[in-house]
Amino acid sequence: MSVAPPASSRDRILVVVGDAALARWVVSLVEALRRSGAAAFLRIARSEGPRPSSALATLLGLEKMLVAGHRPSGADRIGPDELDKGLIEPADFRPDIVIDLNEGGERLPRATQLRPLYDGEPGETALASALFFRGTPRIAIERTAPDDDGGRIVAEGTASLEAASGIGGGIDAVASRVATLLLKALAGTGDGAPAAPAIPVRPIGSRDIAMRTAKDVARAAVRAAYRLCCHGSHWRVGWRFATPGDDVWTRRDLAGGRWNVLADPVDHFYADPFPLHWQGRDYLFFEDLDHKTGKGVISVVAFDEAGRPGPAVAALEEPWHLSYPFLIERGGEIFMIPESSANRDIALYRATGFPAQWRRHAVLVEGVEAADATIVEHDGLLYMFAVVRDGVGGYSDTLAIWWADDLFGPWRPHAGNPVLVDDRAARPAGNFVRRGGALYRPVQDCRRAYGGALGFMKVTRLDREGFAQAGEGTISGGGAWPGKRLHTLNYNGRLEAIDGFTLRPRFKPAADLVDRWYRPGS
Repeated sequence: MSVAPPASSRDRILVVVGDAALARWVVSLVEALRRSGAAAFLRIARSEGPRPSSALATLLGLEKMLVAGHRPSGADRIGPDELDKGLIEPADFRPDIVIDLNEGGERLPRATQLRPLYDGEPGETALASALFFRGTPRIAIERTAPDDDGGRIVAEGTASLEAASGIGGGIDAVASRVATLLLKALAGTGDGAPAAPAIPVRPIGSRDIAMRTAKDVARAAVRAAYRLCCHGSHWRVGWRFATPGDDVWTRRDLAGGRWNVLADPVDHFYADPFPLHWQGRDYLFFEDLDHKTGKGVISVVAFDEAGRPGPAVAALEEPWHLSYPFLIERGGEIFMIPESSANRDIALYRATGFPAQWRRHAVLVEGVEAADATIVEHDGLLYMFAVVRDGVGGYSDTLAIWWADDLFGPWRPHAGNPVLVDDRAARPAGNFVRRGGALYRPVQDCRRAYGGALGFMKVTRLDREGFAQAGEGTISGGGAWPGKRLHTLNYNGRLEAIDGFTLRPRFKPAADLVDRWYRPGS
C-alpha cells in the first residue's frame, strides 16, 4: 500500500515460499518490498512428497473457468521459469529478515523471521481453509528475533472481501493486506503481543470442492437472472427532521420519527447523504449514480419552508466518479471533499454559487486511491480520515489519517499509517459527532457485505503519533428502515439522513409496486 511506512533501505529481506504455493501475489510482495527501499529477493523451496496445494489448485482452476471468467488474480499459479531472474536470491545474499510464507519453515541463523498467520496458522493451506469454511481470516504478522524462543505478534488486521470473487479472489484480497501489514511490521518497534490461540486447519476435500463449485455456479445463475430484471446495486436515501435526543446517535437504533424516502429515478440511485443548514435553509447533498454509465455525480435537493425537498439538481460533475460529498465551512464559505479515488487524489472544492456551482480549489493529498475522506477538528488540529488501497483488494478495510493546522494544508501523513486494517471498523460512514465530551465516528461494517451494517466507534486516542477507537455496537436495516444494508449516517441537529440498499426493478411499473410495498415502517 502506498501509505505503509517504508522499510529501511538497509533491510535485506528474503521471501521464502514453496514451489507449490508460488503465486502472482508473492511476486507482487517482493516488488512492494523493493519499492519501499529494501533489498528483497525470493527463494523458492522445493516441496517434498505430495504437493500440499493440489486440492486448492483444482478449486482455483474451476473458479477461473466457471466464476471468475478467466480474469487474472494474485492467486494465479506461476512457475519458476516465468519469474524475472533478478528476483531470485543470489548465492551470496545474507538476509537480515526472512518472510516465511510456508506452513512450516527452517529458521535461518542471525535473521529475524516474519511469518503471516491466518487465524493463528501459517501458510497458504491455512488461508484457503479459513476462506473456504469461515470467511475472511484474522491476519497476524509474527516476528521472531534470532535469540527468541517464540514469536510475538507485531501487526494485525482483517481484509475486506467485498470485491473478491471466490476463493481465488479472497486469497488476492487477503494477500494484498498481508503485504500492507508486513510493511507496517518492518517499520514498527516494540515487543508486540503474544499470539492468540490458533483455529485448527480443516483440509479442503474433493467433496467440499464439488459442493462449493455447484453453489458458485448456482449463485452466478441467480445473479445473472436478477440483473436481467433488476439493477444490480440500488441505494436510496432516507431523511427526517429529528430533535436532539430522538436521533440515531442517541437512540442507537433507527426507530423514532418516520423516515422519508428521497424519490429517485428508476435508472439512478442515491446514496451518501450529507445534510447542511445554511443561511436559514436546509439542503441535502448526495451521490447520484446513473445505472447506465456506472458513474456518480454529486446532486443536491433544497428543502422549502414546510420541510419538503425540491427536485434533485446536479451540483458537481467530473470526468471521473464522485460520491460521499463531505461538507465543511471555513471563513463563511462552504467547501466540499467528494470521494474521487478514480482520479487518485483528495481534492477540495469551493462553492462559487451555492448550492449547485462548485470549483476545484485545491488538492489536499496527491497520488492516493482514497475514499470517503472525513475531517474532524480535535485538540487544535485538523485530522482527515479515509480508506485507501492501491488497486488490489477491498475498498473498505485500510484506514489512513492525515493531519494539518489549516484546511488548505499542508496535510501530513499520520505516523501510524495505515492506522487500521479492519473490514468492520475502518471505512468512514459520515461526520464525526461529539457526545458527553467524547468524540465518535460512524463506520461501515463490511464483514458480511459492502455496507452490511453501520458501527458506532468511540475515539479513545487521536494525535499525530497514535489513534485508537472502541466499538459501541452496530445497526443494520430492517423494521424502521427496510433493506439489508446501511452505510451512511449524518445528523446536523435538525436534518438526519441515512441510506440503504433496496430491490429496484428496471421497469417503472414494477419499481413503483416495490416502492409501495418496501417502504420505511412497513
